Amino acid sequence: MPRFSVKWVVAVVLIGVVGGAFFFCEYLIYFPTILKCAWPKISHARGGEGIDGHSVDSAVRAMVLSDTHLLGAVGGHWFDKLRREWQMERAFQTALWLLRPEIVFILGDIFDEGKWSSQKHWEDDVRRFHRMFRHSTDTELVVLVGNHDIGFHYDFLLVNSVALHGDGCPICQSVEKELIKLSRDLNCSLQSAQSGSGVMDGCEGSQLYPPTPPIMLQHYPLFRVSDAGCTGQDAAPPEERHLLFREKYDVLSKEASQRLLQWFKPRLILSGHTHSGCEVLHDNKYPEISVPSFSWRNRNNPSFILATVSPSSYTLSKCFLPEESTVISVYCSAGACLLLLFLAHCLWMKGLLQCLSLCLLGKHKSL
Repeated sequence: MPRFSVKWVVAVVLIGVVGGAFFFCEYLIYFPTILKCAWPKISHARGGEGIDGHSVDSAVRAMVLSDTHLLGAVGGHWFDKLRREWQMERAFQTALWLLRPEIVFILGDIFDEGKWSSQKHWEDDVRRFHRMFRHSTDTELVVLVGNHDIGFHYDFLLVNSVALHGDGCPICQSVEKELIKLSRDLNCSLQSAQSGSGVMDGCEGSQLYPPTPPIMLQHYPLFRVSDAGCTGQDAAPPEERHLLFREKYDVLSKEASQRLLQWFKPRLILSGHTHSGCEVLHDNKYPEISVPSFSWRNRNNPSFILATVSPSSYTLSKCFLPEESTVISVYCSAGACLLLLFLAHCLWMKGLLQCLSLCLLGKHKSL
């Protein structure tokens, strides 16, 4: 074979290996992984028809993720930012294209440095977020705030679950007042539907909602001692599960948690913040699911929740994203293949003896 032809063949093979590894790791890998996921179906046995006559046809398909932690200008390394944000963008866009959710919830900690950012850096972070999590008009995006977005309670009060610490601050009082009113409206809606006699006594002026227990979404989990009872491949590492949680920092306080449960009696709570998955049953009747982080920066195996929700029932499934270790392994394998191809090319072109003779000649001259 002519010399130039061999060089072209080697060049084509090298480009194929590099390009194939890049295309697989940066684009293709998300498709077979997310294609394994499917929307859970609500069975009639669990409540296929709601108490107000709604059927499973009225169910909503919701995608729930948490803790994206977009890096900022203060402590974010450019390569870390590029790598992890590309992963989240490709994962999110692929999931939208394949699964077609009607609504997407992000449970807080959108940004990593929100409470430290300048106005200019904040605006840049927001632009990046809108680019990464762009969506069509037939998909609604609902975003909650987390402690990394605007700070902890003692720095700047959050306007979601952590505004319930009971310390009498003005914004806390305002939030509690709104939640009490909402709780009253929901309870009146349930009582009116169950009695069938219209507005109940004491419910005059209340706003009517669908007569079903709500699903509660928040960034902070309700109070629990630790993750000791959490299991599964996305649970906290075994060495971290028995670490005690701090109230008002890792989880909501006992008082705030009990008030939320008493006010709303939710059929389900979805929370984030811990970066790990967990299932907890509060008071033996209120289930809570902690949604793991969506970013490789926080865990090797990110995931999100697929929820099918009807007026009287719900069902959930978990969708795992590609593991970062898999992508690293593919790139390392591609690098090893390149090295072997290079060595094979060298031996084929010059021959092993010629390579050795050149090496020995070089050593003789050096002496």
